[in-house]
Amino acid sequence: MSGSDGGVRDVRVAIIGAGFGGLGVAIKLREAGIDDFLVLERDAALGGTWWANTYPGCACDVPAHLYSYSFQLNPNWSRMFAPQPEILEYLRRTARERGIEGHLRFRTDVQGARWDGDAQLWHVETSRGSLSAEVLVAAAGGLVEPKYPDIPGLADFQGARFHSAHWDHGHDLRGERVGVIGTGASSAQFIPEVQKQAATVTVFQRTPGWVLPRLDHPHSDFQKRLFARFPVLQRAVRSSLYYSAEGLVVGLVHDQRLLKALEWIARRHLEKQVPDPEVRARLTPNFRIGCKRIMFSNDYLRSYAEPNVELVSDGVREVVPDGVITNTGRHVELDTILLGTGFHVFDPPHAAAVVGRDGQTLKERWNDRGIRAYLGTAVPNFPNHFMVMGPNTGLGNNSMINVIEAHAGFIVDALKTMDAHGLTSVEVREDVEERYNNDIQARLQHTVWNEGGCKSWYVGPDGRNHTLWPSFSDAFKRRLARFDQTDFVTRTRTGEPVGV
Repeated sequence: MSGSDGGVRDVRVAIIGAGFGGLGVAIKLREAGIDDFLVLERDAALGGTWWANTYPGCACDVPAHLYSYSFQLNPNWSRMFAPQPEILEYLRRTARERGIEGHLRFRTDVQGARWDGDAQLWHVETSRGSLSAEVLVAAAGGLVEPKYPDIPGLADFQGARFHSAHWDHGHDLRGERVGVIGTGASSAQFIPEVQKQAATVTVFQRTPGWVLPRLDHPHSDFQKRLFARFPVLQRAVRSSLYYSAEGLVVGLVHDQRLLKALEWIARRHLEKQVPDPEVRARLTPNFRIGCKRIMFSNDYLRSYAEPNVELVSDGVREVVPDGVITNTGRHVELDTILLGTGFHVFDPPHAAAVVGRDGQTLKERWNDRGIRAYLGTAVPNFPNHFMVMGPNTGLGNNSMINVIEAHAGFIVDALKTMDAHGLTSVEVREDVEERYNNDIQARLQHTVWNEGGCKSWYVGPDGRNHTLWPSFSDAFKRRLARFDQTDFVTRTRTGEPVGV
């Protein structure tokens, strides 16, 4: 892609990550007339999650009309839930049409960044050289670092072994005895595809998840032409999907009794797809729907009715060179182990590399105080540093593109405020972040995510929910509609704080 081979240089804004988040910020900067920026991407191309995850069956579990930028509708989605190649192509086309290709730098891994209080800028070290930036935007996302399970002997397995995020397309699964560890959203997509190839598929399940039907269907050529000619129709579809999803917040946050209807639908779905009552019982969750991420699939549960698929709920004690030993002592011989074990959501890669005003890394600060950020984007002691999709911005009911666009608008407004008042740095106040975080945690206490009776990646090792936003998506967008200078310590060229 054009611009990917250019070198790094000093810029006003450096953006880490070229997925939906980084590209969204870049586009909004350019729309605001701010062209002095670079997008630094460690991989060989743009796309982020949608470039890295190429496992069989990979697709979005949010309707495509909603899982796309509001300013870049795509009338040509092939179906309601778009597959990975189509989403990746959408991002490529968006970057091209929005004129940001020349700002992209691929194979450029950010290895460190340190705030220079005297110069009032960031010194950034990358795999392709050094640069300085007045503002640093971390848009790497939370689903970037694959999480490998801590199972004794896993490294000693002599067959093939790979994570869903690092799928080995050169490895032929046909006729093999395949084991799958992990039954989350990725596994729910690739298990039905692997089942078609492998001789046997043994799925090692720790906890079953709630599965709802995916209301998927192809878009006809007539529909595509209609959306292209009358964009207002596509916006109407998008709005309908958006506000339908918003309605889930009432049950997830305010009254969990309302979730019983969804549980009934999920149980009926399970009954239709899995005739064996014993297997069905082991696939039935014992927690409230929504406590863990809800899965949407029309073929995942059906896989367990196939003769070459076995569900093992005994737990994995250890991996041996030729397979797996369960907690009951059963030896399951395998040729390949597939890991659908998720990501290091609470340990983003940039956190250990970014050093703030007081010499402490972001990771060290979070180790001391817990993972938190004001509005999910700003952290005290890290001036001119913004995150996209940071702590407590996850939407358990809606599209994360809403969060990305809200953060992008907030960052642009911050830069405009700096220009208007001659500011060289803005840094959120400690008391503002503390008050905000306490409020978020209090509001999360009685939500399904905290009280639904499950153990999920939404809640960190310290028992706090660092992932989700406890309200409507609309409420989040309103909170970020304007950069409020009074919430920040601001400095001029002399480095002196003003307005505090």
